[in-house]
Amino acid sequence: MAYSLDALRGFWRGEATVALAQTDWERIDASARVVQDALARGEPVYGVNTGFGLLAQTHIGDDQLVALQRNLLLSHACGVGEDLSDDIARLVLTLKVISLTRGHSGVRRVVVERLLALLAAGAHPCIPSQGSVGASGDLAPLAHLAAAAFLGVGRIRLKGEAMDAADALAQIDAAPFELGPKEGLALINGTQVSTAIALDALFRAEAAFAAALVAGAMSVDAMKGSDAPFDPRIQTARGQKGQIEVADVLRILMKGSDIRHSHVACDRVQDPYSLRCQPQVMGACLDVLRSAAQTLQIEASAATDNPLVFTDDGAILSGGNFHAEPAAFAADMIAMAMTEVASLSERRLALLVDPKMSGLPAFLVGESGVNSGFMIAQVTAAALVSEMKTLAHPASVDSIPTSANQEDHVSMATFAARKAREAARCAAKVIAIEQLAAAQGIDFHAPLKTSQKLATAHAWVRARAHFYGRDRYFAPDIEAVTTLVESGAACGLLAPWRVFPA
Repeated sequence: MAYSLDALRGFWRGEATVALAQTDWERIDASARVVQDALARGEPVYGVNTGFGLLAQTHIGDDQLVALQRNLLLSHACGVGEDLSDDIARLVLTLKVISLTRGHSGVRRVVVERLLALLAAGAHPCIPSQGSVGASGDLAPLAHLAAAAFLGVGRIRLKGEAMDAADALAQIDAAPFELGPKEGLALINGTQVSTAIALDALFRAEAAFAAALVAGAMSVDAMKGSDAPFDPRIQTARGQKGQIEVADVLRILMKGSDIRHSHVACDRVQDPYSLRCQPQVMGACLDVLRSAAQTLQIEASAATDNPLVFTDDGAILSGGNFHAEPAAFAADMIAMAMTEVASLSERRLALLVDPKMSGLPAFLVGESGVNSGFMIAQVTAAALVSEMKTLAHPASVDSIPTSANQEDHVSMATFAARKAREAARCAAKVIAIEQLAAAQGIDFHAPLKTSQKLATAHAWVRARAHFYGRDRYFAPDIEAVTTLVESGAACGLLAPWRVFPA
């Protein structure tokens, strides 16, 4: 079965744990029997009784099969860099369980039970974030996971505290045990790390995208811009689904604004692109994000190790499902879409601080000159967008051959996912600064009021950062509203509309 994005989001947040049905255990048992039967017949099977990669032609004797799997984990645990966060590590564990339950991996049920025990105990292997090229699977990071979970080698964060893996296993009454034929290979082959990081980026992008729609509508009102460009007839004439939906959302957000009604008959003909082209730009980004979401949803439930076991006829087939190109493309798409979302947000912010364009006080503060107001907040947003343009360069088009040219084309999916995650985090900061500026602009129009929905968003901002009357230490305001953006509160404000429909 394919898990829904809502279910995957729940695993990521730690709000739910994957539950296995009896049929899942039956598939696991059946695939393990296929591996045991192949060994009993003495057949050479890649990764079961042979070496790995370029060493696939080397036969391994029965007395060395356990050592083969142990050595595989230890030799492949070559990751470097900062550890993945607990929410990502938890999702990696969950995706590995989901993959193994497909019944194509040939592992015993005790392997899956161990992963479930770690999840239940809040025990997350410390997984270095760097060292995978996204084929043949996320070998190095997954080797760290498996070495910690099964051998007691490495480190585990138990309820947030990092400790020696053996000590953590002892605390949860889970002793190290020997992996059987193919089990080590099944654990380290696969795209679970790339996919988990990309899903983290996707869920962060979802929250930031919803907040950007709210910020965009607030900025239009603060600028006394027009909602005419959001007329459904314009969108229907083009026919792009995302564009149509974004325009609908913007109209609903602005509906009933006294500020808008106050200048319906003004002589301004057109607003700058960053205001009036929001349906076209944000709609295109929405379509791209939804495409990425579909790919990652499929990948999250996929069997991606090698070789794969097929219980209907007992075949064990070597292939390339470990190649993470789908996840790499999806991650690159997220990074590109979020860069455009943030770029548009920064341009609206630039309009708000410019008195010639906005008609508001310079840099959104009284007594400008002695007060700098939002001057450097806009500079910060510009700096972030500049960083994001580099993050948006696709990793998926790069490849460096590995494993003595046996693995001669790789996806770089893990790096693509890490870039996408950072892009989503940067976007949240840019959008937070715009929300602060737009709230400031709306305040200058008092006693005129904005719409009911935008007033709610405005109140959320003001609960975290009061009106900017004179210069003050600004960083805490930005941090507080960034947390608001990342919380996904805007998703609730836009309900029942959703960035990713159920």
